[in-house]
Amino acid sequence: MINVSFQGERGAYSEAAAKSFFKNDIKTVPLPTFAEILENTSKDITEYSILPVENSLEGSVGESYDLLYSTDLNATGETYHRIEHCLIGVGKIDEIDTVYSHPQALGQCRNFIEKNSMKTIPTYDTAGSVKIIQELNKNNCACIASKEAAAIYNMPIIAENIANNLNNYTRFLILSKKESIETKNDKTSIIFSIKHEPGSLYRIIENFNKNNINLTKVESRPTKTNTWEYNFYVDFEGHQKNSKVLEMLNKIKKETLFMKILGSYASAKLS
Repeated sequence: MINVSFQGERGAYSEAAAKSFFKNDIKTVPLPTFAEILENTSKDITEYSILPVENSLEGSVGESYDLLYSTDLNATGETYHRIEHCLIGVGKIDEIDTVYSHPQALGQCRNFIEKNSMKTIPTYDTAGSVKIIQELNKNNCACIASKEAAAIYNMPIIAENIANNLNNYTRFLILSKKESIETKNDKTSIIFSIKHEPGSLYRIIENFNKNNINLTKVESRPTKTNTWEYNFYVDFEGHQKNSKVLEMLNKIKKETLFMKILGSYASAKLS
C-alpha cells in the first residue's frame, strides 16, 4: 500500500486528487500544513506528497511555490482535479450571513458570496471548514467544500456548483524521493534566479526557442532574501534525461545565479 500525505482534513480536494492520480489502494495521511506534508515524505513516513500549485480561476498557490524552492523532494507526477464547490450547512440559503472556507475557495465563489451578501471567514482547509460548521451548528453559518466532505461529516448541502466558473480545476504536483522515467510525453519543472542586468531573462528564454522546446508556464516569486529580486519557476515539455533537454539545461545554468531542477514527470491531461 502506498502512503500519501496531503494537507487538510478527510474529504479535502487534495485527498480526492491523490486517489484519482494513484488509482489503486493508497493510504492517505492528513496533515495541517503544506510544510508538514513535505516533511513527512522527506522523513520517509510517507512515500509521496500531493501539493496544489495552481488553480484555473485563482492562479498560483504562493505558499506551495515557496516550499518547492526549499524541498529536497522531486516532482514525479502531476494531476488536474476538477473542483466542484458546494455550500454546506444546517440553515437555509436566506438564513446564511457568514461563510467559512479556504481563501482559494472563497475567491473561486466570490460572485455567489457577494450576490448573497455573505461575510467570509478564511480557514485552513475546505474540508476543515465543514468540521467547523458542524461544531458551530448555527443556521446563519455555512461553508464551502466538496460533496465528499459533506458526506464524511454528514452535513446537508444547501447549494451545488457555486463557483464563479464551473470550468474550475486545480493542478497538483506529486512529490517523492524517487525520480520518474521518461515516457516521451513529459514535462520538466525548474527554478532559477538571474542577474539584474539587461537581457538576462531573454538569454535564458532564447535557449528554449533555439531548441524548439515548448514553455508551458513561467512564474516569478519574490526571493524572500533580497527586496525586488525574484526566482523564476518554469515548466516546459520534455524530460531532463533527454539529451537535447540536458544540453539546454547545462547552457541555461551558465546564465543563472541559481538553478534547481524540481523534476520531470508524465504530463497530465484535463479529465
